[in-house]
Amino acid sequence: MQDGIHPPYFETTVTCGCGNTFKTRSTKKELRVDICQACHPFFTGKLKYIDTAGRIEKFQNKFAAGSYSSIQPPKKKKPAKTPAES
Repeated sequence: MQDGIHPPYFETTVTCGCGNTFKTRSTKKELRVDICQACHPFFTGKLKYIDTAGRIEKFQNKFAAGSYSSIQPPKKKKPAKTPAES
């Protein structure tokens, strides 16, 4: 390693939004995270929606209106009139 080009390396305290804290090493003295191994659904085995910007409600409201073509039943096509029928 060359001298003088690497940032200082500290013992870091990581604080999660759920209140869990743990120590590790990093170039920053303190880190704040939204989710950690103590509250992440993959590690806890509990289903939990993590909704930071109301995205779930926005999605449900969008599809509750029923105006999207992907969720509409296909429209029946009327048979085209031939010149003899006109």
